[in-house]
Amino acid sequence: MSATVAPLLVELCVEELPPKALKGLGDAFAHVLREQLVAQGLASADAVLTPYASPRRLAAHLSAVRARADDRAVELKLMPVAVGLDAAGQPTAALRKKLAALGVPDAEVSDVVPRLRRVPDGKNEMLLWDSVVPGATLEAGLQKALDEALRRLPIPKVMTYQLADGWSSVHFVRPAHALVALHGQRVVPVQALGLSAGRYTHGHRFEAARDPIEIGHADAYAETLARDGAVIAHFGQRRALIERQLAEAAACVGGGCRPIEDDALLDEVTALVERPNVLVCQFDAAFLEVPQECLILTMKANQKYFPLLDAQGRLTNRFLVVSNVTPEDRSAVISGNERVVRPRLADAKFFYDQDRKRPLESRVLGLAKVVYHNQLGTQGERVERVAAIARWVAAQLGDEALVRLVDRAALLAKADLLTDMVGEFPQLQGIMGAYYARHDGEDARVADAIEDHYRPRFAGDALPRDTVGLCVALADKVETLVGLFGIGQLPTGDKDPYALRRHALGVVRMLIERELPLALPALIDAALPVFGDRIRDPRVALLDFIQDRLAVSLREQGYRAQEVDAVLALRPALLREVPRRLAAVRAFAVLPEAAALAAANKRVNNILRKAEGAVQPQVDPSRLVEPAERALYQALLAVQPEADAAYDAGDYTGSLQRLAALKAPVDAFFEGVMVNADDPALRANRLGLLALLQQAMNRVADLSRLAV
Repeated sequence: MSATVAPLLVELCVEELPPKALKGLGDAFAHVLREQLVAQGLASADAVLTPYASPRRLAAHLSAVRARADDRAVELKLMPVAVGLDAAGQPTAALRKKLAALGVPDAEVSDVVPRLRRVPDGKNEMLLWDSVVPGATLEAGLQKALDEALRRLPIPKVMTYQLADGWSSVHFVRPAHALVALHGQRVVPVQALGLSAGRYTHGHRFEAARDPIEIGHADAYAETLARDGAVIAHFGQRRALIERQLAEAAACVGGGCRPIEDDALLDEVTALVERPNVLVCQFDAAFLEVPQECLILTMKANQKYFPLLDAQGRLTNRFLVVSNVTPEDRSAVISGNERVVRPRLADAKFFYDQDRKRPLESRVLGLAKVVYHNQLGTQGERVERVAAIARWVAAQLGDEALVRLVDRAALLAKADLLTDMVGEFPQLQGIMGAYYARHDGEDARVADAIEDHYRPRFAGDALPRDTVGLCVALADKVETLVGLFGIGQLPTGDKDPYALRRHALGVVRMLIERELPLALPALIDAALPVFGDRIRDPRVALLDFIQDRLAVSLREQGYRAQEVDAVLALRPALLREVPRRLAAVRAFAVLPEAAALAAANKRVNNILRKAEGAVQPQVDPSRLVEPAERALYQALLAVQPEADAAYDAGDYTGSLQRLAALKAPVDAFFEGVMVNADDPALRANRLGLLALLQQAMNRVADLSRLAV
């Protein structure tokens, strides 16, 4: 067969795929196909891959694929010579069996044996056979690649359907109707999901110029689908077209309007249409009396519309629809969407009006009937726990006025869970509570805290805007962490159903970014009593967990792993100090003396760890007999007060930099002094000197972690 190189196109035409999974399905399908073809030598690693994904198709185009892979020379290790050949050098039954398994007929074994090589293998000799493995054909290789690509698709939910014969069943994400496999112009005869490959596919359900559509060449796939099928097959191109049309439609509305930015919604809409057409619609302006978060959410979540905001970021009564059809008369499509959205907005207005008929505080008692966790009680009990922790936090950060505001905010923080609006849209919890609190005449800081106590909701989200919200947010997250760790509900692998990693990172961010003078262990200790005997003591596991999340976060921010390890090894209680400690370590690490001092520190740690019993950082000057140990002691007496003074003043960089003066006496000590002297008193004194050195050097960070 000719080793012709040509582009390859593989397409699976199916019924409408799950929109939220489409992009991932398309990328996985294409990348596994390429991976498998490259592994079989049918494509090179630099062949250009183009994935395609639309609601009704998954496809991949590879720029250069061989019709047949090159033959490969392989070296096969057979067996020890003593096992494969008898005393006369003739093949044994074991060797014959092995060669038969490799496809050598018994009649040809005697011809093969002289060509076997003998190579040393430890104490034995091994028989090796140099063979040539024929290269895979595209038919066989693509079939294998296609099977593997389908097997590894990240399908969210599999469905079962019958083929046309009425007997055979297929398990796949959606029923498949056509399979295209073209190598240049030639159809590659592969099969999948009960389909045989051809060159015909289907276009847009309503606007294709013809059906079926013939793909004449692998390189003509996208162009043919766009021309004859009214389909933009490439996900990224379709997404970019929607973005451009949204911006153009908003500009036509005028007034500085812009569509709401939502990448997830844009991806989902891209996965719902094959040829997008953006239309401008509107709703009754009277609905704008409802909080805009409610209207925006109902339009996005239920209808997949793009609300339009004005130049000040306020919701207008216009919205954009991404239609999958392009009729000559747009009015029918526009009026249909306007008619559909009206009852949705009317429901939101009804919920809002009904909820405001009762003050938020009247709903608090109802939380006692809402189960939070079967081991941790009701939401009402949880509110009491959060309020107690929040009062403690407020007492550390402010006066009685702050405590009163925090207590009130904590009491009302969960009350909106029992409102109709939050029942319909759980994403609005906290947000609606703030609206209802303002309606009830609550203090503005209390209302803000009700909304803010869920922050940060996700990575990069804003922190609570003031101290009241900060106290309640900290209390809410610490209560969650302590309670769930206390009953053994820890995250495992990629499973974190209670979002404890996010809660831990939220605590870390608030303590650091707001520079709060709260010790993390004290914060955890304050939360323990509010649970009574419901939980076991989770402090060790929880502090380790929070430290791990802090370490991950710091590395993601660009700090080197050694720097992070050095600072966190000391388990600083005040997390607000961590950034300054890291800056100090980074400045220290560039000093000429840093590497030697880090290595010496590591050596000191090892010596002290191996010493019998606890070593106290105490020195008897009269027992310092060697000049090098006296010099080191004098250097410590001179340097340590300066380093400690800088440390106590919060100048961690200055504290570490003063330690650079210890390099020479430390080097001389290890060159000229035997620490483990035979005299017990002398040995104990030298160990005490090293403990004093360790104490002086490791206040800001464990410098031994910087040693290479």
